[in-house]
Amino acid sequence: MLTLVLVVIFAALVFEFINGFHDTANSIATVVATKVLTPGQAVILAAVMNLIGALTGTAVAMTIASGLVDMDVVEVTSQVILCALGGGIIWNLITWWKGLPSSSSHALIGGLCGAAVAAAHNDWTALIWSEPVGSWKENGGLLWKVVLPMVTSPAAGFALGVVVMLLLWAIIAAMARSGGVLRRLARPRWVNAFFGKAQLLSAAYMGYAHGHNDAQKTMGIIALTLFGAEASGALDDLPAWAGFLHPASSDQEIAVWIVVTCAVVMALGTASGGWKIIKTMGHKMVKLHPIHGFAAETSSATILTLAAHFGMPVSTTHSISTAIMGVGFAKNPRALRFGVIERIVWAWILTIPAAGGVAYGLFVLLELMGWA
Repeated sequence: MLTLVLVVIFAALVFEFINGFHDTANSIATVVATKVLTPGQAVILAAVMNLIGALTGTAVAMTIASGLVDMDVVEVTSQVILCALGGGIIWNLITWWKGLPSSSSHALIGGLCGAAVAAAHNDWTALIWSEPVGSWKENGGLLWKVVLPMVTSPAAGFALGVVVMLLLWAIIAAMARSGGVLRRLARPRWVNAFFGKAQLLSAAYMGYAHGHNDAQKTMGIIALTLFGAEASGALDDLPAWAGFLHPASSDQEIAVWIVVTCAVVMALGTASGGWKIIKTMGHKMVKLHPIHGFAAETSSATILTLAAHFGMPVSTTHSISTAIMGVGFAKNPRALRFGVIERIVWAWILTIPAAGGVAYGLFVLLELMGWA
């Protein structure tokens, strides 16, 4: 059983690595598209900020570990987690190969749900749909932590992108009317120069927010694996060198080694790049200038940071994609390339059921082979 637990942890870290290079585009596409940084420079910035972001919170990790699957209904074995990860990894690789910025978050959640339902022999009560606890901030379950944010975060990304872009233009217009030095600074050459520098900050903010929200999902999966193994007695007779595998003393904590390992692996994945998706995100949806990149990154990073505070595993892909759309809409509604946007939206819609279906099939296959 120890070997199986270690295999699951390894698979989770593979998912984290893939999440890094799959979602690299989310945090650096705009800064590359506006030519503020070269792809190599942008990847280094994103990797460093991913690492910092991943080390600064565990609320999302706890949602994944204890807020989505009812362990009183289904035993969350290492096989269940392995199939969940398999569903997420396979769907991530398919969408990466096609250059589609689908959600790694929703691929992982879909895989977890599909594997849990399969392990419960189609008992859908194995999933925690809604768990009201005190204030709305504390509410758990798929409804509050996944479905609601899945709908609202893209809408918020689009709206905030529009608002930030219009606000920046209003400030520039006021400067142009004021005369003197401010009027000169409102000229396009100075505006591009200023936001070329400012976008370094917004790109760093975006990288931080990406690590802060996304890296925690794999932390939660590893913690869930260890909680399940502990409950089943699989960790009762661990050798001395494997003592670190015992879960944290409180079920409201994620062990420090899990946090650090996931942060480092995600940063390494980010450093390996993901250029196909960068091309889609940064060039195909709408043509961007530094001011547009600054607005899109600031809007998306703000949404991700707020969601992480409330333990919501929202999609980095959704928030940055719709923020870019919002900025493009504010610039010129006709500038948006709706054919590309349609492909992206379909990838969003299909992610949870597709990853869940793959995970479900993998678990059924393991059962047929007598391994589950």
